Amino acid sequence: MHGFDWNDLRYFLAIARSGKLTTAARQLGVDHTTVSRRVAALEEGLKATLFERSPHGYKLTDAGERLMAHAEMIETAAHQALSDIGEADLSLTGSVRIGAPDGFGSIFLAPRLWTLCRRHPGLEIDLVAMPRQFSLSKREADVAIVLARPTTGRLKARRLTDYLLGLFASKDYLARRSPILKPADLKDHRLIGYIEDMIFTPELDYLPLIEKDLKTNFASTNLIAQLNATRAGAGVCVLPYFMTAGIPELVPVLPRDVRIRRTFWLITHADLAGMLRVRVTSDFIAEEAQKAKSLFLPDG
Repeated sequence: MHGFDWNDLRYFLAIARSGKLTTAARQLGVDHTTVSRRVAALEEGLKATLFERSPHGYKLTDAGERLMAHAEMIETAAHQALSDIGEADLSLTGSVRIGAPDGFGSIFLAPRLWTLCRRHPGLEIDLVAMPRQFSLSKREADVAIVLARPTTGRLKARRLTDYLLGLFASKDYLARRSPILKPADLKDHRLIGYIEDMIFTPELDYLPLIEKDLKTNFASTNLIAQLNATRAGAGVCVLPYFMTAGIPELVPVLPRDVRIRRTFWLITHADLAGMLRVRVTSDFIAEEAQKAKSLFLPDG
């Protein structure tokens, strides 16, 4: 092991996950020359090239891919040691990355996370609010909110809350168009929804549940974009009730016929679930979801 420094693996992992030298440096709190030097030292110690370097960033080589698996196991062991021995993690400092769907993350969670930060000033929160799947095994997130309970991997899951979705349109749009008295009438209306070939999970494929052969006239991968288009009078859209609460210009359409129920799950990697900062963050999100039960399920 002569010439190999275990500490250099931190720098390796930061670049491997971000793909950018400057991003890795910012995450580690050092300058980019330090990161570059430590990775170069690791490559020298291992006698292997770990990254392909280009103007677009850093990409793992085959050797880097093989090292990644070992480095993550070492990282996991280090996290467990911090948590298990001497309760070293009780200071509740460090970062927690939360991955969440755009609607839940931006509309519900973002304004509430300030309470968590105020309680624990040493905690650094990264909120990734995007319509995508998050890989906890690759540490894309420490905590993730998802729409389907995972069935594989070393993950721990808890049910956050069920939530209700329905059809909504602006009062202005409905005043300009023919009445919608049954689901079949929607074929004569403009529909807003997801880009069909970019739906990242089947739980978001709503239109076939409402009526056969419905097609969108305005599509976006982003739920907030769909919400704003609906508010502007662009058409009729399936939206969660928790996102439309407090928006007076939006009204339900066919509320008795179209009632879609989905579930938010909170997942953590088994190796990190016991870390105090991850546990506290997870508990906070779960508590906030429970307190807002009537927002997610307005009819109980």
